[in-house]
Amino acid sequence: MRIHKLLSSEGVLSRRKAEDYIRAGRVTVNGRKATIGQDVNPRKDIIAIDGVRVETDRNQRRRYIALNKPRGYVSTLTDELGRRCVADLVADVGTRVYPIGRLDRDSEGLLLFTNDGEFANLIMHPSRQVNKTYRVTIPGPVTEDQLIHLSTGVDLGEDGTTAPAQVDVLTREPGRTVLRITIHEGKNRQIRRMCEGVGLEVARLRRISVGPIRLGMLKPGTWRELEPREVGALRAAVKTPNIESIQAQKAREQGRPPRGAARGEKPWAKDDKSKKPGAKPYSKDGKPGAKPYSKDGKPGTKPYSKDGKPGTKPYSKGGKPGAKPYTKRGGDGL
Repeated sequence: MRIHKLLSSEGVLSRRKAEDYIRAGRVTVNGRKATIGQDVNPRKDIIAIDGVRVETDRNQRRRYIALNKPRGYVSTLTDELGRRCVADLVADVGTRVYPIGRLDRDSEGLLLFTNDGEFANLIMHPSRQVNKTYRVTIPGPVTEDQLIHLSTGVDLGEDGTTAPAQVDVLTREPGRTVLRITIHEGKNRQIRRMCEGVGLEVARLRRISVGPIRLGMLKPGTWRELEPREVGALRAAVKTPNIESIQAQKAREQGRPPRGAARGEKPWAKDDKSKKPGAKPYSKDGKPGAKPYSKDGKPGTKPYSKDGKPGTKPYSKGGKPGAKPYTKRGGDGL
């Protein structure tokens, strides 16, 4: 197994962070500095970070945890500034788990944890389009134009334009509006930045669901184990990415139209039933690709001449086929 994948699957570091550590020479294998892409055997090799051995157990029980994160905690396992970390809230799980994604310090709500790195990567990657729903409290009114802007996409500068979101108004009160916003991306502070981008201030932000997993009545600061059926439902909610969705995602991040948008898609067939682009043009009988019809209604026949028989030679004035052109006096070739 590649070393960066091992460190990620064991919940030690993300793949990108593992590569950064390897480049900095902080990761060793059997006492020697590791290299990016190096193959390791977790049962035989001794892997260490900053001189501290990484304990790996490929047969350990996989844990899947739902936490109701309170405000005031950062979504990291350690913090150099001494701030409170979510790791403190799951210290009694009994094994090392790490958060799937993150919520900023001032946000609250559902945060998932696991020690299954492959599962975490599956849920977090934006191409998998796992929906995340938030309850957003705005201290003031929200106009229809602002709602449309939020739902169609907001320019986040270097992070590009957000994908379309589902935006619903839950309550409208004097001096307060509560929205429910569902997205499938995971840009840094995305919901807050989307609201700021349309001129709205966020007073409170709470994540209420990730895919089919709901926060429910879980008390702030407490956690619960996900049931096997919930883990299965979460896996089932993951969409298989295709090249078109990946290209569209990159295009949005770069602030340009998706590939093919400028040229247009292939024309659709007239019947609009097959919904297949690029179908052959329909002929008069409604069948795709049929040859043009002639006067008698049969496809592909030769053009008719004056006497009604197909394929005959053009008639001359005398009424006989193939006769030479008549002169003005009526004589044959005189």
